[in-house]
Amino acid sequence: MSTVIKVENLGKKYLINCKKQQSYATLRDTITQTAFKLGKWIVDPFSKKKGTCPRHEEFWALKDVSFEINQGDRIGIIGRNGSGKSTLLKLLSRITEPTTGRISIKGRVASLLEVGTGFHPELTGRENIYLNGSILGMSKAEIKKKFDEIVDFAEIEKFLDTPVKWYSSGMYMRLAFAVAAHLEPEILIVDEVLAVGDVEFQKKCLGKMEEVGKEGRTVLFVSHNMGAIEQLCTRGILLEKGHIKNISADVNSIIKEYTFDPNSDLETNIWINSGKNFLNPWFKPLKMSITDEKGNDLKSPVRNDSEFRVQIEGEIQKMDPALTVGYAVYSQEGILLYWSYQTDEDEEKWPKFKMGFNILRSQIPKRFLNEGTYRIELIGNLHFREWLFEPEVNAPSIYLRIEGGLSDSPYWSMKRPGAIAPVMEWSIE
Repeated sequence: MSTVIKVENLGKKYLINCKKQQSYATLRDTITQTAFKLGKWIVDPFSKKKGTCPRHEEFWALKDVSFEINQGDRIGIIGRNGSGKSTLLKLLSRITEPTTGRISIKGRVASLLEVGTGFHPELTGRENIYLNGSILGMSKAEIKKKFDEIVDFAEIEKFLDTPVKWYSSGMYMRLAFAVAAHLEPEILIVDEVLAVGDVEFQKKCLGKMEEVGKEGRTVLFVSHNMGAIEQLCTRGILLEKGHIKNISADVNSIIKEYTFDPNSDLETNIWINSGKNFLNPWFKPLKMSITDEKGNDLKSPVRNDSEFRVQIEGEIQKMDPALTVGYAVYSQEGILLYWSYQTDEDEEKWPKFKMGFNILRSQIPKRFLNEGTYRIELIGNLHFREWLFEPEVNAPSIYLRIEGGLSDSPYWSMKRPGAIAPVMEWSIE
């Protein structure tokens, strides 16, 4: 495979102006300050040069970044907000100039970085398709050949001759992505802008980018959706504070490094109530943890072929037959996988609460959850009446990291795709 992008010692510096903060000024304050400045200028008109900034500081959005990308690579660029992802894509798209270093690019680049990038708001959708194609260096005949495919993919035929300034952000993004993906660029660069679209169109876009990669073209994709990165990308680049923290041919290892909190040890596997009062008179949570079958607290990571349980300890302060307590499991992308309550089984099998201290245990089936990091949140309510604590706001939660198990199989060199990885019973006749 030939190298299509080569980045050497790339850096981008910005100057941040830091003016002294001023409180809200009344008309009287403004007149007084203006008179004072005028008097000072009359006394010494050269005391301060006009237009100089009080002070400024340098901010390196990117520094000493170097890597190579080959033809056909599908690269996932991930990192926290402010890590330099969007700056890198703007430099690669030639939207901004680097402060240091150099970029060598072989082939045409189509980029979708912000909703409306490259579109003229006064032109219609039809006219913007031809405008974008011309910018990419395509002839009118080439654009016309792809025109119907672009319109069908964008699903905006009804509004094709409407100025795009009247489009919704979703319609804008649909047309912009369709143009960028179908006008046959050698390199396609896409930022988080896909989040503007609905779920079905996001799936459609991911499928198209995967198709583009399989055709031998190169895709660079920035997203906070780790599921999309895992599905689409073959390699990963992890940015942190403007530097490359890691680059790997195994995108799963990059995702794992990004989502793994180095502080997530015993403390995040266990939640202990240190005096917090929850505003409900029925159930007071005291502790939540991951334990073995004997009730001993487990440290991360655990294997998905081992026995472990979610254990919840708390006090019943007021009895109510509608009281339900359980937990919710979220993936590392923030997707809710499932809820479970103590009322999951047939009613005659429900465990009974007693006044005072209670311990609830729920086994997570062996080889059920896939390898990865999960957030387990305590949930509780009076059935169809009210929440005891608000989900995803003030409800206690712990983290579970699973490694090993299925990936030890000689048939899997990495974790099995998907949110869960159950081992099912099979037979052959």
